[in-house]
Amino acid sequence: LCRSILRLIPNPPGTISAGKILFNNEDLMLLTESEMQRVRGTQIKMIFQNPMTSLNPVWPIGDQITEGLRIHQGLKRSEARQVGIDLLQRVGIPSPEVRFKDYPFQWSGGMLQRAVIAMAMAGDPQLLLADEPTTALDVTIQDQILALLLELQDRKNMAMLLVSHDMAIVAETCDQVAVMYAGQIVEVATVQKLFAAPMHPYTVGLINSIPKLTGQSKRLVPIAGQPPNLVNIRGGCPFAERCQYVSPDCVEIPVFLRDIEVDHQTACIYPERIERLQ
Repeated sequence: LCRSILRLIPNPPGTISAGKILFNNEDLMLLTESEMQRVRGTQIKMIFQNPMTSLNPVWPIGDQITEGLRIHQGLKRSEARQVGIDLLQRVGIPSPEVRFKDYPFQWSGGMLQRAVIAMAMAGDPQLLLADEPTTALDVTIQDQILALLLELQDRKNMAMLLVSHDMAIVAETCDQVAVMYAGQIVEVATVQKLFAAPMHPYTVGLINSIPKLTGQSKRLVPIAGQPPNLVNIRGGCPFAERCQYVSPDCVEIPVFLRDIEVDHQTACIYPERIERLQ
């Protein structure tokens, strides 16, 4: 999804066959590649999932952070260096003027994640796409990274799209949630409504699989079956084969997001069958 927004899907084999990507009332699909590069370099930035593979191992970290500033904003190397040092200091890297010349192998995973965030924040983007920004980090560093992202978001008045499989992070961080299954959005709601009254069986399964810290201990309830083959998705609901509320209609009728109430949409055709979470 994030790579599609930035038009980074290799073509071939990937292709965007239909639809629009609207940003500031402009369809990104209609931009030339040079125009799209300016959007990626200034207005929309992305934190890729694995910082270990997101950085060039033979290029100093400081140069990688400031490359976009030199190309898109025309800063001289000395000016870009000072901005890069300020960014590293802002994300909590000690002695940034010294570490600016370090290579990725000299830094820990948590420090590299901060460097990737600094790179994404260069140029003050309007939209930040954060793809699993806390992957492979311990809980303490996760909390620091998320707090840093939220602080930068508030300070810069920036929109953020956070991709995560961790429902606790979603609950603590997000305002609105879109649940995806088999490449499709199956439910959209505010974070309060989603966790209080989910209206899609896949969302119910995700929430039920979270270990409970209070009350009587119970076995975790897994989601039965396996995800479908995305190359051969049949008609109807993609979750039908794993759904405990399935009926013949679910396999045959195409599903689309529809309004259930204000700020709550679901792709389930029988949301009234879904039991409330206990």
